[in-house]
Amino acid sequence: MVKIGKSDVNATALGLGTNAVGGNNLFPNLKDETGIQIVKTALDSGITLLDTAFAYGMGHSEELIGQAIQGYDRSKFVIATKAAQDTSNGDVTINNNPEFLKQSVEDALKRLQTDYIDIFYIHFPDDQTPKDQAVAALNELKEAGKIKAIGVSNFSLDQIKEANKDGLVDVVEDQYSLIHRENENLMFNYLRDNNISFVPFFPLASGLLTGKYSEVVNFPETDIRNGNPDFTGDRFASIVEKVNSLKPMAEKHGVDVAQLVLAWYIANPDISIVIPGAKHPEQVEKNAQALKVQLSDDEYKEIDNTFKNI
Repeated sequence: MVKIGKSDVNATALGLGTNAVGGNNLFPNLKDETGIQIVKTALDSGITLLDTAFAYGMGHSEELIGQAIQGYDRSKFVIATKAAQDTSNGDVTINNNPEFLKQSVEDALKRLQTDYIDIFYIHFPDDQTPKDQAVAALNELKEAGKIKAIGVSNFSLDQIKEANKDGLVDVVEDQYSLIHRENENLMFNYLRDNNISFVPFFPLASGLLTGKYSEVVNFPETDIRNGNPDFTGDRFASIVEKVNSLKPMAEKHGVDVAQLVLAWYIANPDISIVIPGAKHPEQVEKNAQALKVQLSDDEYKEIDNTFKNI
């Protein structure tokens, strides 16, 4: 089990990202029944962290998770959610106002049908609110038992430092993968020095690190992968070549490339929990097998070096 920052929250090193559970604004043709089954499959497979956000379907992902967790022992799993999107005026604006964040927690508790949220993130920074004041408001909710750990997401290092002025930030969630490694230099030293956990989103790079792509794919305009430069030109070809080079190692461990890549994150000392998403329950079951993969030091370094200069 992995401890989150300075909090008393502990979870498995592999969680479930749920942007495809109810995230109809992010992916086309999602079915609620499938989303609920994905969550149940994760819990049944020993995965103990569910990562969601208001932005995934504007609350719908939280609602589906709230339905899916009924009948499970709430003390046995961890829910992380995020908020910052203010829709009160009909448009979507980013809001870190302390009162808005407090209300966002109350609203999320209702949608999730639970008494507490294990990890609550400020999903995006706004341009107005002092970040330490936003975090202080969340700390009031932490002291009241409504949340257990405080996180920030999509924050720059300077914004993280401002948010953590009083040492209250437990966890940062930001983009990181074998093909997006900027945060190794940007923030990992600070997080390590301040006992702040790190959770990468898009760990499988929207499917690119699973080994399933061999030619350029055209995604619908409603798909979040549409227009992604990772999926075009020479960069796409280079990524595919490097991913394919991992297949012999994956076969040696009796897993596929996606599970091997997840095992690399699990073994990475700078990563606390990896949260791959899934569109089908079978993907969740396969991802869970990554917990059983034991990479040798040489294998870890080989994967690391393969993607050093992507």
